[in-house]
Amino acid sequence: MQEQQGNLEFFSSGTFLGLSLAVMIVAGILCWLAWHRSGYSKKTGGLELLRFVLICLVVITLNQPEWLQTQLPDQRSTLAVLWDESNSMKTRDVIDPQDLSGTPKSRAETIQPLVSEEVWKPSDANDLSVVFEPFSSQLDPAEEATDLNAGLSQVLDTHANLRGVVLLSDGDWNIGNSPVEAATRFRMRGIPVFAVGVGSKVPLPDLALVSMDAPTYAVVNKQLRIPFVVRSTMGQDRDVSVTLSVNKESTVTKLIRVPAMSQAQENMAWIPPATGDYTLTMRIPRDTQELIPENNELSVPISVRKEQLKVLVVESYPRWEYRYLRNALERDPGVELTCLLFHPKLPKVGGGRSYIKNFPTTNELSRYDVVFLGDVGVGEKQLTVEQTRDLRQLVSAQASGLVFMPGRTGMHESLMSGPLADLYPVVLDAATPYGVGSGTQGYFALTQLGQRSLLTRLGETEEINRQVWRTLPGFYWYAGVKRAKAGTETIAVHDEVATASGRVPLIVTKTYGAGKVLFMGTDSAWRWRQGVEDKYHYRFWSQVARWMAYRRQMAQGESMRLFYSPDRPHVDDAVMLNANVNDPLGAPLDKGSVVVQAISPSGKTQTIRLQPGEGDAIGLFTGSFVPKESGNYRLVANSTETGASIQIDLSVQGLNREQQGRLARFDVLDEIAKITDGRLVSISDVRSLLDYLAALPEPEPTVHRTRIWAHPLWAGLLILLLGLFWIARKMMGAI
Repeated sequence: MQEQQGNLEFFSSGTFLGLSLAVMIVAGILCWLAWHRSGYSKKTGGLELLRFVLICLVVITLNQPEWLQTQLPDQRSTLAVLWDESNSMKTRDVIDPQDLSGTPKSRAETIQPLVSEEVWKPSDANDLSVVFEPFSSQLDPAEEATDLNAGLSQVLDTHANLRGVVLLSDGDWNIGNSPVEAATRFRMRGIPVFAVGVGSKVPLPDLALVSMDAPTYAVVNKQLRIPFVVRSTMGQDRDVSVTLSVNKESTVTKLIRVPAMSQAQENMAWIPPATGDYTLTMRIPRDTQELIPENNELSVPISVRKEQLKVLVVESYPRWEYRYLRNALERDPGVELTCLLFHPKLPKVGGGRSYIKNFPTTNELSRYDVVFLGDVGVGEKQLTVEQTRDLRQLVSAQASGLVFMPGRTGMHESLMSGPLADLYPVVLDAATPYGVGSGTQGYFALTQLGQRSLLTRLGETEEINRQVWRTLPGFYWYAGVKRAKAGTETIAVHDEVATASGRVPLIVTKTYGAGKVLFMGTDSAWRWRQGVEDKYHYRFWSQVARWMAYRRQMAQGESMRLFYSPDRPHVDDAVMLNANVNDPLGAPLDKGSVVVQAISPSGKTQTIRLQPGEGDAIGLFTGSFVPKESGNYRLVANSTETGASIQIDLSVQGLNREQQGRLARFDVLDEIAKITDGRLVSISDVRSLLDYLAALPEPEPTVHRTRIWAHPLWAGLLILLLGLFWIARKMMGAI
């Protein structure tokens, strides 16, 4: 049982209390005089007594009486020791100051001796109870994230008689609300939080393989470039041997230079020898001074398949850019090329190997993965409005790529007001419809985004790639462009010429619906062959074609195609599913249903019903789901109307919020301690906390306050007495 003490208090000033007493005295005298004048009648006496009681109750109400009930705790006060068990605590970065050459201990090992009652309970504090509470997050598994706010809040809600909290953590919170919210609640309750920070505040010597950006699929016998990043916290530059293993067999090794306290971004080349599913593993050896070897390896699955991209090139006149582009694509063994050369001023269109006489019909156009739209527009002996509408539908609904390559005739100006206007990634300058020519050469300048893009990767390393682009032959003509549109990505700009919006954009990309769009603002890429033949020219256009068709090529069957984004999602990411379905005649299916079954690595099956696309997205069915497990998902899509079925593997990455090797965030712990009137100490200063803990005051008694003056029962009593007084007056004949 809890010991309870109660007392009545009035929340009013002394002056008002004196005035209230005077009012009651005067009211009492007046009531007595009224009774005296009635000859001491019993009825009048009762009525005046009721009047006096009402006046007293009203005066008491105005003085705000409250009943305070104090409850003293019936149990010992509690000291809660909250310790972090998330994966970041496995980081080995705690060095014994007495043995600087020894092996670093993990953060979890360092705090383990502190999870003991003997450490925190003073010998003379028999009234103090010590409890230990581990925390990480509410995910599954919980160790993959740290929710400091939830951990602190749970302790506050669970233990009602807290004297203080000791927080053992590295401060690396990465999920949930800010711990400042919980710290504020502790401050309002008068409960201090003493933080014990563990981990290193400065980077320890380490080489880390930060990322490996491999695609989900590759093409057999086609060189695949895999970008990767190695980060160093060493004090000197390091030569690092990076090894790429395929199915646990060492395949490629590359020696790179990693600057001190910086990072190196390189790429590894691998030629898949045969079709099938592979696991790519990239690793770096442990350095003699390295203290965190756990981050030296990354693995991803990849599917290798045969490829035959179907590419359509549409042009008006056989300009040099068209001729060399055609040659580059025709010589690519992974490309099936089709060309349409209008020749508007001649009676016949161009002819020859791989040429067609007319623009493809809607059904025929759906076969193409990428369309290059040269210096053509809407007009006589060129494109029709209906054909441009088909091109828009091909990109938005069927995930094909569209490359805009304007020329000196200014035909693209006619596309700005038709169905392709929304797809065009730049705003053309109406004042220069035929472009801008110059007697001196202009050059490409890669943006920061362009320096990282696979589209512009012409050199083996970042430095070599930048050097290649600086030395590429220039151009004497470029399209008149005001600016790039919102939502686009500018890859390269003019090295000197600028407009009011910045330097003239020359290579711009954009995502439109399910597909991609690219704008090439010059007609002189063919000049890149100067002195090196097809080395850079062919590589660039080959990368463009495959980048544009990447999503469309994820999985395709006879009459169905299934693709998704992002291509390497993480757990809890929303994965967008897209399916293209054709009817038995080859036309896009405009009505029907597509069901996708997502089979998780543990065998659980989730059914997603894709909905038909809207507007011009005919034949496109879309939906989404959120993967909850890491590993390979099997996606199986079925169409009820056509009976078509297709399956594809989806690799889901773990959350990786708790990366080992991150610095401890002592600033977070210090803020929590300051807000709650606690303090932050290091592991070596833990003993100094014992004096603070022993001097902590007992928790304040719990006070329950009942506001009598605002209580419904008090108001009900006043109303009842007023009613009785009014009835009594009427019965006595008072007006």
